[in-house]
Amino acid sequence: MKPKIRIIPTILYNNTLVKGKKFKSWRVVGNLFQMIKLYSLREVDELIFFDIEATRKGYLELSLIDEFADECFMPLTIGGGIKNLKDIDNLLKVGADKVCINSAATCNLEFIRQAVKKFGSQCIVISIDYKLNKKNNLEVFKNSGTIGTGLLLQEYVKKISDVGPGEIILTSIDHDGEMNGYDIKTLLNINSISSSPIIASGGAGNCDDIYKVIERTGITTISAASIFHFTEITPMDVKRYLKEKELNVRL
Repeated sequence: MKPKIRIIPTILYNNTLVKGKKFKSWRVVGNLFQMIKLYSLREVDELIFFDIEATRKGYLELSLIDEFADECFMPLTIGGGIKNLKDIDNLLKVGADKVCINSAATCNLEFIRQAVKKFGSQCIVISIDYKLNKKNNLEVFKNSGTIGTGLLLQEYVKKISDVGPGEIILTSIDHDGEMNGYDIKTLLNINSISSSPIIASGGAGNCDDIYKVIERTGITTISAASIFHFTEITPMDVKRYLKEKELNVRL
């Protein structure tokens, strides 16, 4: 049997709950604790929380995470500002089920290798943000998409997946918040070369956008934000739509 499709809302935090376009033009979209409670009531499959200012600030909001984790009755992935094994340990202690590492992974693969060894691959998620650079190549960006790394996407994914994280969140900065569909061509290509499962992120505007990713790429885990903030569509609406398409989802 094919694995069950997972639909995962993403929450972006910048001292409040926000959402942007192409990692810019951030708009306040609600109250963090109200949103956590809402998703808990709707029994979403999982929840991803990114503190998009944590790397710049240089510290993790552990007390905040500890507080809202008590309201979160689904698996919780926390990302933002994670730079060492102690950060991971602290996040797991305050309620994270998984941690998501982005910027630190681009400059320290050994850190990821150690994290996988110590905490287990199922606990370590790598987030990769990418966009077309001036040379028309897909380049990996860090620090919430603000700094180019010079790393080419395909080569970087191969190196990361060889280290053995449980999953890789792949986000197209060019598609982020546009609600015009996912970067299916790139997702298909990366899914074919990665030994770690891919979570598709960036671009959902309607239920059919999500269906197309699953059908055309074989990716079974989808992350989305704008569709849940700026339309009347809920994660359950998406799952019902996919169920009607005879896909394997949990209702």
